[in-house]
Amino acid sequence: MAVMYQAVYRRASSLLCRLHSTYVRKMRYLNALKEDDSLCRQAQTSGIFYLFHNLSPFLQKVGNKYLVPELSAGEMKRILEKFKETAQWMEKSVLISCSDEHVPHFALDLGALEKSVIECELKGSFTDLRKALFVVDGKDSPLLALAQSLLRWHDFHQFCSKTGQPTQRNMSGSKRVCHTSGITYYPQMSPVVITLVSDGSRCLLARQSSFPRGMYTALSGFCDMGENVEETVRREVAEEVGLEVESLQYSASQHWPFPSSSLMIACHALVRAQQAEISMNGLELEEARWFSLEEIVEGLEREPRSPKQDDGCLLPWFPPKQAIAHQLIHEWVKQQTS
Repeated sequence: MAVMYQAVYRRASSLLCRLHSTYVRKMRYLNALKEDDSLCRQAQTSGIFYLFHNLSPFLQKVGNKYLVPELSAGEMKRILEKFKETAQWMEKSVLISCSDEHVPHFALDLGALEKSVIECELKGSFTDLRKALFVVDGKDSPLLALAQSLLRWHDFHQFCSKTGQPTQRNMSGSKRVCHTSGITYYPQMSPVVITLVSDGSRCLLARQSSFPRGMYTALSGFCDMGENVEETVRREVAEEVGLEVESLQYSASQHWPFPSSSLMIACHALVRAQQAEISMNGLELEEARWFSLEEIVEGLEREPRSPKQDDGCLLPWFPPKQAIAHQLIHEWVKQQTS
């Protein structure tokens, strides 16, 4: 009987631990902050803040590294006092995360204040997000992407699309409400497929004219209304390079803040080697071509804006590790060499 009791007790204890794991407690606390304005307002007095200026994140360069400073509520008050602003400014922040110890993380855009004064005071600079995502630590990139996407969403959704009346945000910034129509607006992401096409021994990469010189990446495109992922992959590959996908495999997904807020759905697609002649859509792409395994391996080792060849053209280089396109290319290399 005692043995049976101990077994039941161990099982119940294990279940209780799982129900109250660090992750579960953290998610429930974040949800409470989103739903309870007074709780969120109180959390702002003990939280940490990431700063933006007109949607550009604030970074500090230490040696060869770029750091994302975490400012305490006290430091935020000091900065605001310098501009003769009250601590109420912090209520304009948006909730983006919290630590395992339940320290909430907020993002605050100070675009209405003088940028140079803030940069001088904090010894850093506001940096374009496209650059920032590729120079900060990998753990900071998703946080900056989320913060900018949420701040941008609030900028673009200050009025109700039905009534034209101003919408009101809640304290955490997780939604906006039109009190005239009763409509509640929530931040949304647009699904985008990003596809690495292969014919079995080569992979296809392309570039648009807006890309940095020399950079090639996987094909990508927004999902059309009514499409599933498989249909989008097949359509995009057909539209952009004139190839027909024979089979595809899902890899992973990543939030990406450009052009506004996208969910990148990464896939590998296989086309027949006998039908692999590229017919490029010049309206969408500047160039598309097949790369051998050797070219890909060499390209992965190059730094962005790589050295020029004898003819003056830049050697091809690929998106950095923080981008899901890099993961697709790296996975393809592993498949070829396994």
